[in-house]
Amino acid sequence: MIFIIAFVLLLYITYRLYQHFFPAPDINPQGKYVLISGCDTGFGNALAIELDKQGFNVFAGIYSNTSKATLTSQLSSRATVFVLDITQQQHIDKAYEMIKGKTNTLHALVNNAGVIAAGHIDWITVESIRQVMDINFFGHVAMTKTFLPLLITKRDSRVVNICSIAGFISVPSGTAYCASKYALESFSDCLRREMFTWGLRVSIIEPGIMRTPIIQKHAQATNYENMQLPSDVKERWGEDFFACHFEKLKQNPLLKWAEDPIKVVRALQHAVISTAPHIRYKPGWQSKLIYYPLSMLPTWLADIYFIKTRSSPIIPAGIKKQLKQ
Repeated sequence: MIFIIAFVLLLYITYRLYQHFFPAPDINPQGKYVLISGCDTGFGNALAIELDKQGFNVFAGIYSNTSKATLTSQLSSRATVFVLDITQQQHIDKAYEMIKGKTNTLHALVNNAGVIAAGHIDWITVESIRQVMDINFFGHVAMTKTFLPLLITKRDSRVVNICSIAGFISVPSGTAYCASKYALESFSDCLRREMFTWGLRVSIIEPGIMRTPIIQKHAQATNYENMQLPSDVKERWGEDFFACHFEKLKQNPLLKWAEDPIKVVRALQHAVISTAPHIRYKPGWQSKLIYYPLSMLPTWLADIYFIKTRSSPIIPAGIKKQLKQ
């Protein structure tokens, strides 16, 4: 058994070294159209600019019209910047008609738009979870279903879904976000297998914590005062617990050592441009060296890790009222 494991490991290392030193050639971007959602800031914004520079015809969807002038000024005349709320089917349908008026074929759809929400399941509302699922999952499902006819008019088109390490390992206070990313990972795998005969490629990007505006704003906003909690929840957990919990979150070393988002942009570029895109990308050391190995451990060991690194030293106030057997 040890020999077999060592042999498989050797094959994998050899394969990755071959990929590194002999990368597959890139496609010719001329005449290729790429649709990206969530281009206001972050990964989508940077990707739109990079692909435009390389000669792609970029359709850049933005959530807020205030981003339009700035992004338009950074792109060539080939690009089209337009307002796109992926939770609104009428927005998606309007985008489809606009794009179909310019081309019958999409080379790539990059599902990038997303939000972050944190909080234990006892703290957040079902409505908040639905909102996160609408943006991070159902919005991308609607985009994919709508634009699938334009993607499969030729072989080797691709769908690129930005997931997260939260799509393969669940972290405390990540109920809504992790659920949405797990769902998107599963959807991506099903789509790849269902559309194999059509030659549609599906890639999944799984970064760790990156220095993006959405992460920075989330870190600043994550505190007890900003949570609209019912009185019974406040009483059950206690102010001392909340204060300690959120302070510990802010001191998370992986948040302090958030990585350069260009690592994700480069993975996205490869998924769009390469003639041999990967099925999964894990850009950055956090995803590769911490979270992915952690996800492979027995569940009880992963539980111990999170209990030791994420648990508050303050006991919830309601613990004292628990019934003893």
